[in-house]
Amino acid sequence: QTLAVIGRESPLGLIRKVASKAEPQLERMLADLRAAEFIYEQPALTDAEYIFKHALTQEVAYNSLLIGRRKLLHERAGHALESMFAEQLDDHLAQLAHHYSRSDNVSKAVEYLGRAGQQALQRSAHADAIGSLTAALDLLQKLSDSAERIQRELLLQLALGPALIAVKGWAASEVERAYTRTRELCERLGDPPELFPALLGLWAVYYLRGELPKAYELAEQLLRRAQGAHAPALLLLAHLALGDTSLSMGEFLLAREHLEMANSRYDRERPMAIGHDPGVNCLSYIAHTLWTLGYPDQALKKGDEAVALAQALSHSLSLAFAEGLVGYLHQYRREARAAQETAERLTDLSVEHGFPHWLAQATVTRGWAMAKQGHNQEGIAQIREGLAAFRAIGDGVLLPHALCLLAEACGEAGRLDDGLSALTEAIAAADEHGIRQYEAEAHRLKGELLLRQDHSKAAEAQGCFQRAVELAHEQSAKSLELRATMSLARLLNGQGRRDEARSMLADIYNWFTEGFDTADLKDAKALLDELEGTRT
Repeated sequence: QTLAVIGRESPLGLIRKVASKAEPQLERMLADLRAAEFIYEQPALTDAEYIFKHALTQEVAYNSLLIGRRKLLHERAGHALESMFAEQLDDHLAQLAHHYSRSDNVSKAVEYLGRAGQQALQRSAHADAIGSLTAALDLLQKLSDSAERIQRELLLQLALGPALIAVKGWAASEVERAYTRTRELCERLGDPPELFPALLGLWAVYYLRGELPKAYELAEQLLRRAQGAHAPALLLLAHLALGDTSLSMGEFLLAREHLEMANSRYDRERPMAIGHDPGVNCLSYIAHTLWTLGYPDQALKKGDEAVALAQALSHSLSLAFAEGLVGYLHQYRREARAAQETAERLTDLSVEHGFPHWLAQATVTRGWAMAKQGHNQEGIAQIREGLAAFRAIGDGVLLPHALCLLAEACGEAGRLDDGLSALTEAIAAADEHGIRQYEAEAHRLKGELLLRQDHSKAAEAQGCFQRAVELAHEQSAKSLELRATMSLARLLNGQGRRDEARSMLADIYNWFTEGFDTADLKDAKALLDELEGTRT
């Protein structure tokens, strides 16, 4: 029975070491059990290992113990492990957690389950981390209420948040509960430093859900707290939160300012308080901001730097973050093949590690890329699949962009009503939640589909194009303004207003200083040459 307890969930090689260091009488027991053919010996690197001949024998022996005796033996096994491996406890956390969690020593069980969960999180074993941390939290309820118990729960909840984010997605209700509980615990302790990561976690929840006013308010709270603490690491995260939120709200100049301030404070040696590396986040969102502001080449350079950093860190969730955003960047640049290749890498990574958010994003990106390469129906189906996944995990902030990609693919397939329906939803989401990052493009695409649906709707389409130009201009979104101006210029040219069309297109085209090999600028140059009566 003792052998069954010690060997349960532990390498049976420990039995020999326990026998020699803790209970010498076990040597005789081992010999008797071998003679009776209950166990057999096999060679090992440092000593012999003993294995039960039949798993059922071990199970029967274990279950025949009275519960009290079983708990006592588990605790003894834990003490023996601590004694034998005092200098290498991190190599035996799972075994220690197992034995103590089956003993009456709740405090030790919570300690080792928590440490095992943290270790699993560092290794990107997110499901294992959730299991250990949740078990620790459940056991913690058995301890009497005290400031120490609250502090221990606080740290466990903070560790649980990033693991849940990886497996469930940022917007999941489980993530919100973990960080809401953390904030409640902080309030009971007064104003501990853990309140900052609790607010940061809640910011991430509301940001990914697309509840941008609430997210922005939390980001401002983070900045005030960081400024009061005079802590560069906290300032990085606060500016990052404000930058990400500003980008989705269509405040691109403000987003660039905050993101560059965050990036200037980046130190890759600091722990990843948001589940992924903040430097990867900064570079990725700076890339999106730069493309929108009219710097497509600088944007791609930053996106590639984000991927390189994530690879250097060997951190799977950070790599998924970088690949996900560089995939969208290729979509912005209308590079279908590159977008597809990135999406396929991200799909493999997301399936391997169980990242639902990034799998959804990869599916949308790949769908758009397939549609752009002539596989319209397959592409539309994939985009719809990605949209359904976003909705299932509660990710609202990316819905307007994905709906625009669906509308674009539907338009190319001749499914104009479906495309217009998607755009109606995208524009409504922008109005309701303030998700204005891609709003100008939504109005431009609506105008294009209206023209294709019925040319008598030219006046309505023109209104859409003008609205898109105005929005993009107000946001300093030069890349989107260029697209909208091209759509409007083609319409005006068809109405015999060539000079007006040429003048407005020349103004925006001449603003650009890079990206002349990208599809948008090539198309703009070709249209400008046509309007000027020359072809090159």
